Amino acid sequence: MMSCAYGFLFTESSPTLASLAFIAGVTAVAAAINSVAGGGRILTFSALAAILPADPSRLVIANATSTIGLWPGTLSAAWEYRHERTGQPKWSLWLLLPSVAGSVLGTLLVLVLPTTYFDSIVPLLIFLAATLFAVQPYLSKHLSKKVDGKEPHSTEHPKTKTLLLAATLQFFMGMYGGYFGAGNGILMLAVLGGLGLGDTHRLNGFKNLLAMVISACAALTFMLTSFTSSPIVAWPEVGIMAIAAIIGGF
Repeated sequence: MMSCAYGFLFTESSPTLASLAFIAGVTAVAAAINSVAGGGRILTFSALAAILPADPSRLVIANATSTIGLWPGTLSAAWEYRHERTGQPKWSLWLLLPSVAGSVLGTLLVLVLPTTYFDSIVPLLIFLAATLFAVQPYLSKHLSKKVDGKEPHSTEHPKTKTLLLAATLQFFMGMYGGYFGAGNGILMLAVLGGLGLGDTHRLNGFKNLLAMVISACAALTFMLTSFTSSPIVAWPEVGIMAIAAIIGGF
């Protein structure tokens, strides 16, 4: 388990009003992006990494803080899109199980492995997220052509192989969501598009539900760790981010 010198109450380096205002603005934009497609987490992570005090675990702190701070935004987005999940086939809810399992595992990997592992892979993760964010408009256009105007196959159960493949992919997307997660919503939309759940609005509704569950599991794991062992959460930033995320998520 990592050690952290950042401190629980940040008495030596409390955030300034300017930094809190900055992170609030970034979070509102990120939550709005996440509710529509995905990729907003790269903004909050990068912003936190830039403003947090120097610490050996700074990037892990930024990751945990970003996860917890953005979670209320995923909740408000899931609520806002609740009507789009009307008539959703019951079998699709089975994808929640691999989402939970993957998210917890991904978060534990961040916490258990040395911080140098996370620090070394962050540039690659940011590149991946930036690439997903860049191609997202093209993916959305392709997905719209494929699914818009179609009704969900509420009575048609997908083939077992298809469902197992979707569950496996969702497990790894849950694991990525717990570990870092930027751009995960874009990946989930691409996978869900092949399951006959309806048009892009319905897909977004279900994607937001999965994203909320993944973020909730990761956030809870980070919070429990911060309270019981290593203080890896910047709580002042979390507070302002939570408010901004709720606003942006709607």
